[in-house]
Formats: sequence, structure tokens, C-alpha cells
Amino acid sequence: MTPENTKRVLGTPHRLRIRHVTRVPYAQPAASSHNEVRMTPLTLPTQTTLDARVLVNPSTPTWSYWDYWGTQVTGFDLMEPHADLTITATSLVETSPPDPVPQAPAWAEVAEATQRTRLLEYAAPTSRTTVTDALVERAREAAAGLDPHETAVAVSSLVADRVSYVPGSTGVTTSAAEAWEQGAGVCQDIAHLTLGLLRGLGLPARYVSGYLHPEREAELHRPVAGQSHAWVEYWAGDWTGYDPTNRTRADESHVVVGRGRDYDDVTPHKGVYRGVPGGPPEVTVEFTRVA
Repeated sequence: MTPENTKRVLGTPHRLRIRHVTRVPYAQPAASSHNEVRMTPLTLPTQTTLDARVLVNPSTPTWSYWDYWGTQVTGFDLMEPHADLTITATSLVETSPPDPVPQAPAWAEVAEATQRTRLLEYAAPTSRTTVTDALVERAREAAAGLDPHETAVAVSSLVADRVSYVPGSTGVTTSAAEAWEQGAGVCQDIAHLTLGLLRGLGLPARYVSGYLHPEREAELHRPVAGQSHAWVEYWAGDWTGYDPTNRTRADESHVVVGRGRDYDDVTPHKGVYRGVPGGPPEVTVEFTRVA
């Protein structure tokens, strides 16, 4: 989600209808496929999912479960030959402004909580979020003397200053280190870099997959084209969301679908099929603000 397309307006509750369509083309009909989808928004203190459904074409039964990281997963199998696959996820979500940022704990408190709880899972680097010691040291210098909340903002700014948002400049397999060297990426890369640096400084942080309405002052009932989005949440006494791509705190324009260590834990659609290689998936996301 490009920063230039967002306007900062705080405090207005939103009710958003989201339509996320993924079409998977095959060069030749696939004999079978096995899929899982993470496209259903969560219900949280600042957002309520009023309605959500996932439809598949060709039609087939689906089932749902919650994965280890707390994301709702829709699974399905297609056991007959099919020329393509279309997944349509629709949801109606009511969001509200976040609570004020809580008082920052001391760094020693963060370290103690990390070692004795599941926060430890969000403190270690992954293959996607690994950064060099030199880069961590650069982040440490940028955050010298700052509390955890201030550190998160400073590190996010460091990343956003270096990595320009350029759609199509990277792929889903790009690592944080590669995006830094290239100096360009998408929200996924910016989130991965921010995570790697925050974890390197001792602040537990997790990857958030979801949506961001591209027009914060959107006209009611007018569909707007958008895309899925990624940002981070860091732990400083409680989880706080921050969007480094847009240099802003996550607010009522953000809709959370899932959280994990990195993109691999919350991939919107993953699966395998039996057949010859095809082209990349075709994805469209449409937002309509209804209240």
C-alpha cells in the first residue's frame, strides 16, 4: 500500500466490505489440488467481523480451523480435473480507533517477559527477517536512549527512509536483507526488515497480514480498488500495531487477518496441485466503506 495514497484521519469508526478474489490459472487442467486460505479477518477489541465467507470455483466443500498463530484457515481439496481455480473471500468488518499507546515498560521488563513467555517465539530471526549485525548496530544507534515505543517508530523510519515503496520491485521470496540492499520493496519487505531490526534490539515483534483501505476519507458505498497489506505489531507491555510503510500507527483503516513470525505463517493462499506449471495468481481486492 503506497504511502501517497493514504490520508491520516483519526478517530472515525469504519465499517468496511472487503472482496478479495484470487484466480489461479493453469497451463493445462490440474488433475487435483489441495489448498488453504487465510483471508478471514479476526474479531479483536478494535475490530469485529460481522460476516465472512470463502467461496471456491469449481465448487467444493470447505472446512475451517484455527492455526497455531491464531489465524482462521479455510481448507479445501479439488480431486477432479479443473482448468483454473477462483477463490472469492468476502467480509464485512467494523473497526474502531485504537486505544492510546500504553506507558512504555523498562527494557529490563521487556527482556524478562520475553524469556518467560511465548513472546520468545517473536524474538528470534527467521530466514525472511534475518539482517546483518552491522544493520542491527545502525538501528541501535538510531534508537539510542529511546524507550520501546520510541524505538519502534525510529526503526520503522530508518527502514522507510532506506527502502522505497515500489510495487513489483520484489517477489514473495525476497528476504529482508535483499530488500535493504536493493533499496526498494513492497509492504511485505518493509515489514520483514522492521521485524528483523526490532528483534535484533530485543523488542518482540510479529508480522501482521491484512488490509488497509486506500482512501481514509472514502465516500460511502463507492467501491475502491486496493490490495492486501502488511505491517507489524511489537510488544511493549502489550501489543501495539505500527505500519512502517505508511509511517503511522495501525488504526481503524487497518483490518487484521492474521499474525505470525513472518509472511510464511500467514500466506493468504498456499497449496499444491498436480499438473504442469502455470502462471502467477491473479489477485484483486476491492473495498467499500458502508458506514
